[in-house]
Amino acid sequence: MSSSGDLLHVVTNDSISAGRKTFGRVMIWGSGALMLLVAAAQLLQMTGSAEFGFENWRPTLYAYITWAICLCWGQVLQHGEHGKRTLFVLPAALFVISLTVFPLLFGLIIAFSDWNLSSPDGRSFNGLDNVRQMWADPFYWNAMLNMVWYVLAILVEYAIAFALALALNAEIRARKFFRVAFLLPLMLSPVAVSWMIGKSMLEPRFGPIASLGRALGWDDPSFFGSPWIAKATIMVMDAWTFIPFMMIMILAGLQAIPKELHEAAKVDGANGWRAFWEVTFPMMLPVSITAILIRIIFKLKLADIVIAVTSGGPGGATDTVTSFIFREYRDRSNVGYGTLLAMVYLVVIVIAMTLLMKLAERISRPRT
Repeated sequence: MSSSGDLLHVVTNDSISAGRKTFGRVMIWGSGALMLLVAAAQLLQMTGSAEFGFENWRPTLYAYITWAICLCWGQVLQHGEHGKRTLFVLPAALFVISLTVFPLLFGLIIAFSDWNLSSPDGRSFNGLDNVRQMWADPFYWNAMLNMVWYVLAILVEYAIAFALALALNAEIRARKFFRVAFLLPLMLSPVAVSWMIGKSMLEPRFGPIASLGRALGWDDPSFFGSPWIAKATIMVMDAWTFIPFMMIMILAGLQAIPKELHEAAKVDGANGWRAFWEVTFPMMLPVSITAILIRIIFKLKLADIVIAVTSGGPGGATDTVTSFIFREYRDRSNVGYGTLLAMVYLVVIVIAMTLLMKLAERISRPRT
């Protein structure tokens, strides 16, 4: 067969003049410089250092769109057919950048501003005042400490989920029914769980669980009156909702383990706990780490149950960082301070998850 047909799939180097390449570079760098100048001017106006007459951030948006068009056009001018290849990816990448980077930068600007929606003065730049307020805010650091306890509770959730997965993986009657039944809490909305359990079943006067507690000798069955009981109750409610998620992931991992391994372990005399610790658990380690990391991500966003049931009480004992920031926006209308708290929490999450992923990679690395 002739090789001429293969040339249809080959992009040859174009004969591009030096003037065309220079024009492409000037277009890209010139539009980029214009965008930076407009953004710097608007930033100076926002901080009150200068006045350029900008009413909003639209000039920066228009400058970014102009730079994006010039960047795509300049790639074609400089690289010809190879530059056209980048147009399949570059516009999408620029669009994603506009949806992530610009809101993040705008959030940083708000974080260093005094902006209370109940104030008639509007937004004004206040430097590091929000940082100082955060550093002296005991309720925010209390919410951070609560998140440590909530995350540590995942270890108990993991143990329960693993036990349930082992039970559902065994040859028991009505196994398919139990698999569906145990997944029902995951199908419910956390807000629905909050009202169904927190506001109804645990109601201290007429709730069935509270009535059962009084029948068993508990004089004041208040699940949200004591700080530690309230925190434990929130943990139980959240665990009841998300343990099925970890269980189904672990169950899928258990079913992927070859039966020959267990049979070989029995031949070697490993039965019961010994087979579990030497065969099942090591084989399930990658799946377990993945389930725990995903659960941590969900746990770090915990807010809906706390907001619906306790609103952070009593005295901030059940507060999460997300619920505290939510109340900072809703109850106090403090947009600037609330945005700074959210930005700091984002940095904490990124650092914590990076360290956890490195630790998980080291733990799951096969030992030789």
